[in-house]
Amino acid sequence: MPSQSARATIQAYYDAFNAGDVAGMVDCLHDDFAHHVNEGATRLGKAAFAEFCAHMSETYKERLTDLVVYGSEDGTRGAAEFTVNGTYLKTDPGLPEAHGQTYVLPAGGFFSLKDGKITRVTTYYNLQDWIAQVSA
Repeated sequence: MPSQSARATIQAYYDAFNAGDVAGMVDCLHDDFAHHVNEGATRLGKAAFAEFCAHMSETYKERLTDLVVYGSEDGTRGAAEFTVNGTYLKTDPGLPEAHGQTYVLPAGGFFSLKDGKITRVTTYYNLQDWIAQVSA
C-alpha cells in the first residue's frame, strides 16, 4: 500500500538519523530533493543536504524519541512528530555559545515523496524554546 511505503521510507530516514548514518538518510532521498529548515534558506539536492548533516553532526548530538510517522493514502505526503533529545557541542554562528548544554525539544517534519523516495523535508521546531534551554 502506498501509505505504508511512505511511512516505511520516513521511518528509515529517521532510523538512519538516530544511527548517525548520513549515507542512509541520503539513500532515502529522491534525486530531486529540497530541504526546508525551520530557520534559514532551502537546501537543494543531496550534496547540500549531506553538507548540512556534517555541520549538524559536529555541532549537535541528537537522538529522536517518541516518533510517530504518518503517510497519506496515495503515498505522496507524510509527516512525523517526535522529541529531540540533544547536546549542544560546538557554537553555531549567531546562536548562544556551546558548552555541552542539553535540551529536549518537541519537533516535527513534513514530507513529499515520489517513486518511494523523499523529495521534500520541512522541519519545524521552536527556536526560541531551544535558545532558552541552552541559555539557562
